[in-house]
Amino acid sequence: MSTTVSQLDKVKTGPWNGGKSPWNLEYGKIMMWFFLVGDAFTFSAFLVYYGAQRFSHAVWPDPDKVFQSIPGITDGGQPLVFVGLMTFILIMSSVTMVLAVEAGHRNSKHEVVKWMLWTILGGLMFVGCQALEWTHLHHEGFWFGRNPATDIATHMEGANVVEKLGHFFTGDVSYTSALQFANLFFTITGFHGFHVTVGIILNIIILCMTLNNTFEKRGSYLMIEKVGLYWHFVDLVWVFVFTLFYLV
Repeated sequence: MSTTVSQLDKVKTGPWNGGKSPWNLEYGKIMMWFFLVGDAFTFSAFLVYYGAQRFSHAVWPDPDKVFQSIPGITDGGQPLVFVGLMTFILIMSSVTMVLAVEAGHRNSKHEVVKWMLWTILGGLMFVGCQALEWTHLHHEGFWFGRNPATDIATHMEGANVVEKLGHFFTGDVSYTSALQFANLFFTITGFHGFHVTVGIILNIIILCMTLNNTFEKRGSYLMIEKVGLYWHFVDLVWVFVFTLFYLV
């Protein structure tokens, strides 16, 4: 039997000739990508269902009227200002995470610590703002399985319902739409907030490991890059949540 290796069977080494495995990545990073893809399907299911409910109803609460307060400052007249601030904070925390990863590539412990602290602070501020928003909406009467007209809704479209819900709608009022909106808003933003909280915990762990010189002893700050992938994913998901709930 001939042992001659043909040209087609030889590993190609040219830059445009293939021969390089697409899986030539660190194991932990691949597993993080697998997790994020699976998590993306979960968020997608939530958001697709919200979209189906939103566009299957003739009327829906107007985001400009539901989200027009700045908790602790004003109860109305400032549509989307507060959530815009929340979004800016989360996006900036993603920028500081990028800077932390870049500093890790240069093995700059001091800069890693600085940017991780800013990232953690941004995450805490976002979760804190979300808690304020939830509290305000709860005081307005929105919650899981409830809206401001729940206690007096003897008839789904009665006069009392219109009085309670009218300032959250543009035009006609629907008790069912307000109820669906409340259920989906608290479920989806709560699920996202849980992910942000987990990310904050992971970032704190990474910060402690950095301060303990764990990565300097390993000679690599690759773990920061893995956690950074998760943090960027959480930020990206918020863009879709923000668009569907607050803009559409």
